[in-house]
Amino acid sequence: MENYKIAVINSSSFGKYFPEHLKRLEKIGEVKHFTFDNNISGKELADALQGYNIFIASVRPFFNKEFFDNKKDPLFLLSRHGIGFNNVDVIAAKEHGTIVTIVPPLVERDAVAENAVTNLLALIRQTVQSQAAVKSNEWKKRASFLGINVTGKVVGVIGCGNIGSRVAEIFKHGFNARLLVVDPKVNKQWASKNNIEIVDLDYLLQNSDIISLNASLNETSYHILKEHQFSLMKKGVYITNTARAELIDESALLKALDSGIVAGHATDVMYVEPSYNDNPLVKHPKVLVTPHTSAYAIECLQGMGEKCVQDVENFVNKLELQSVVS
Repeated sequence: MENYKIAVINSSSFGKYFPEHLKRLEKIGEVKHFTFDNNISGKELADALQGYNIFIASVRPFFNKEFFDNKKDPLFLLSRHGIGFNNVDVIAAKEHGTIVTIVPPLVERDAVAENAVTNLLALIRQTVQSQAAVKSNEWKKRASFLGINVTGKVVGVIGCGNIGSRVAEIFKHGFNARLLVVDPKVNKQWASKNNIEIVDLDYLLQNSDIISLNASLNETSYHILKEHQFSLMKKGVYITNTARAELIDESALLKALDSGIVAGHATDVMYVEPSYNDNPLVKHPKVLVTPHTSAYAIECLQGMGEKCVQDVENFVNKLELQSVVS
């Protein structure tokens, strides 16, 4: 019988709220949690994980070609504790015989979409600042916490797949917004049914009062918002991002915030995670940053953990795996 050693990597939530997930893994083999710096080299990562042949891994660190080339013993399975896999070189994984699986998109759909809207509303209505004032016995400041209505605004959604389509539905049916979407693979029947307009990026930027970033990260979406794109936006636009930080050129964003083009930015994703209060975005008065918690809803975490555990159980029992990407 194969000796399985399971590494849970950079996931602060796996097994925390659903300890039965860990107990099921422990019936299969030794389980150990690891936390690595996001930018650890592939070789260092491989050296630290020698002997472990099944991974349950978060969105960081990067399992690149250097990692796979230096992993001297077999890595049978890498189960991503999430729906994205841009931190895994799936080509290198396949070359080295590693199966890579992900959580099915629907598991995270509602939780991430709802958080995109939640963060936006908290930003626009200055919820965090209002609460801080009350806790500091400064109720009299309430007139300074002025926001805008979201109802009836023009909302642009960049990336309208699994999560972006749910964000669009919430804004459309919850706030009676006019919806503009940009996505080369958007479901046209869905858009027509929901009275949602499919437009090009420039049109979306020029007409949106609110922009939600929900695109996956790839070579075409990296820095989809740069200095030129910010120059096209309405003055006073609000942006919410629960996808990937790298969709935005951070220096261009900071300029747009300082110039007033962007009235506020809500983000659940950062270039460097964790980020601290010396980060230019974290300390900016017009920015709301949350620590990558969009999936932190009980229903979502339960589903994510269950999928990862089932991946491991199915693998060791030689059953078919679902949502394989390598």
